[in-house]
Amino acid sequence: MQVPASKADTAAETPVPPGLVAPEEALRLAEAFRMFSRASEELSGAYSELQGQMARLTGELEAANGALRQQYLEKAALTERLSTLLDALPAGVVVLDDAGRVVQINPAAVEFLGEVRLGDSWMSIYGDKLLPGETPGEFLADQRHLAIDVTPLGTSGGRIVLLHDVTEAQQLKDQAERTQRLAAMGEMAAQLAHQLRTPLAAALLYAGNLENAELPAASRNSIAQKTVARLKHIERLIQDMLLFARGEALGQDRFVVKDLLAELAQNFEPLLAKTGVRLVLHDDTADARLVGNRKSLISALTSLLENALQAVDGGGQGRIELSARCDEAYVSIAVSDNGPGMDKATVSRLFQPFFTTRSDGTGLGLAIAHGIVRAHGGTIDVQSSPGAGTTFTFSLPCQKN
Repeated sequence: MQVPASKADTAAETPVPPGLVAPEEALRLAEAFRMFSRASEELSGAYSELQGQMARLTGELEAANGALRQQYLEKAALTERLSTLLDALPAGVVVLDDAGRVVQINPAAVEFLGEVRLGDSWMSIYGDKLLPGETPGEFLADQRHLAIDVTPLGTSGGRIVLLHDVTEAQQLKDQAERTQRLAAMGEMAAQLAHQLRTPLAAALLYAGNLENAELPAASRNSIAQKTVARLKHIERLIQDMLLFARGEALGQDRFVVKDLLAELAQNFEPLLAKTGVRLVLHDDTADARLVGNRKSLISALTSLLENALQAVDGGGQGRIELSARCDEAYVSIAVSDNGPGMDKATVSRLFQPFFTTRSDGTGLGLAIAHGIVRAHGGTIDVQSSPGAGTTFTFSLPCQKN
C-alpha cells in the first residue's frame, strides 16, 4: 500500500516558479558578488599604487637620464679640452695599448718622429727613427735631441711615451762647457808658461853644452839624451794641455765591461813585469755594457793605474786592485793601491790642472780623467788617508742585457 508523502517532503520537492532564484543560490551569488567587489577594490587600489610607483620611477628615470646626460656633456667637454691640450702640447705624446701599438699620437710627436700610423709597433718606431745620443738617456731623431719617458697606464696595460725636445738645452750645455774650458784655459795659461819654463831652460842649457867641440863623446851622448828627455816632457805637457782644452766627445761604442777590464790588464801587464807589483782583478758586472768612447775610458783608467803603480812599494809588497761591480743603473770601476795614501789637503786638489805630487808629472792626467768621466754622465770619487792606500772609483751609466 502506498504511503502518502509528508508535508515537508512535499514542500522540498515543490518546484520553483520560473524567473525566481532559489534562496541557496541567492546566498551564493551574494557572497560571490561581495568577493568580486572586494577584489575589484583591491585591484583598484593596487592599480592606483602602481600608477604612483610608475610616476615615481618615471621621475627618477628622468632625473637619472638628466644626470647621465650632464655627465656625458661634461665628459665630452673634458675630452675636447684634453684633445685640444694634447694637440697644443710642445712635448710629444704617444699612447700605446697593452701590445705596444700606437693608439693615439699628438702633432708634436709626429713632428719629432715623422710619419707614424695608428697601429704601428713602438719597438719598430724606436728602432727605425731613434738613435742613442751623446748624453746618456737622450736620443737623436733626425737633428733633434729627445729625452724619452715611458709611464705605465695602470691596470689597462698600456703605456704613455713622452718625448721632450732638449735640443736647445743640449746646445746651451755644450756652450757652457766650452765657456768653462775657455775660462780654465785662461787660468792655465800662466801656469803652463811656468810649467814649460823649467824643462825648456834645462833643454837650452843642455843644447848649449852640446856646442862645446871639446866635449867627450860619452858626455855628449848623455847630454843629448837629457835634452831629448826635457823636450819630450815639454811635448807631453802641450799634448795634455790640448786634450784638456779640447774636452772629450762621447762616442757611440758599445762594449762589455769585462772586455774593457781584460784589455786594461793586458796593456798594464808589461809595466808590472819589472816592478814586482801584483795586479788583482775582480769583475762582478756579468754582461753589463757601457756606451761611449772606449779609448778615452781606457786612457783615463790607465792613468789611474799608472798613478797607483807610482804610489806602491815595488819591493814585492806592492798591490793594485782593479775591480768592477754593477747595480741597477751604474757600473763602478775602482782602482785601489796599498801605497802611503794622501791627506785631505792633497785629495782636495787632485783634479786641479797642473797639480801633481810627482816630479815628472804634468798635473793634467787626473783633470783629463775627470773630464772623460763627466762627459760619459758619470762621477769619480777618491778615498784616501795616510797609511791606508788610495781608491779611485768611476761610476758610469750602464746597460744590461
